[in-house]
Amino acid sequence: MKPNFNLNDKVAVITGGGGALGSCIAKSLSESGVKIAILDLTEESAQKTIDLIESNGGEAIGFASNVLSKDSIKKISQEIIAKWGRVDILLNAAGGNMKGATIAVDQTIFDLSIEDFKQVTELNLNGSVIPSLVFGEIMAQQKSGSIINISSIAGLVGLSNCSAYNASKGGVRLLTKNIAVEYGDFNVRCNSIHPGFMATNMNDPKVIAERGRDINALTDAIPLKRMGTAEDIANCALFLASDESVYVTGSEYTVDAGLTAK
Repeated sequence: MKPNFNLNDKVAVITGGGGALGSCIAKSLSESGVKIAILDLTEESAQKTIDLIESNGGEAIGFASNVLSKDSIKKISQEIIAKWGRVDILLNAAGGNMKGATIAVDQTIFDLSIEDFKQVTELNLNGSVIPSLVFGEIMAQQKSGSIINISSIAGLVGLSNCSAYNASKGGVRLLTKNIAVEYGDFNVRCNSIHPGFMATNMNDPKVIAERGRDINALTDAIPLKRMGTAEDIANCALFLASDESVYVTGSEYTVDAGLTAK
């Protein structure tokens, strides 16, 4: 049986769609026939991804959004429904970390900023909860849909120097399983992707050095001896968005080149 990655005329909403990972997944889905709604902090960042998609012949719209405001996300959902009539895929890619929520070389865990911890946790966890409620309700009414949450290997194992990121991404992992259970009666699936160390701004060699780590040692610790790319994650997301994964829900996909297998 041939794989069925034909997603023609399906509609995807991507939070954090202006970022490196979100934009790459948006491009991949668009190339498979999906209409894309990009949500990001500013219209400018969303527009960059729209331009990328449209330059390849795809269809996309964008919104400046606050994933922590249910009213904001609800209003956007109404505009998407007015334009395209449905939502088939939700990718929660909005998230991040903050300096005060990480531990620098000359600090210990006891220097952790609680305020920054709260902000990181709220963005990464609540920022996935709220879109899942708003767009999940639309999917429930349709009796179909796929929600994909971007977690991290930090949601699977303890990593040094990133308490808030660990806690919040672990929350996303179990949120995913809860949604799979709660939404199952409505034929709505939910799965999480757990990227390993990615070749992104967060893992720029200078940033790695500031955290007191050596990028070569970090790469050597990965069984496949390289950091991941946004395309590696996009390939997994494409599978979870498609009907090839129609019997997959509540699962976690670790895309880390074997790092957490050790």
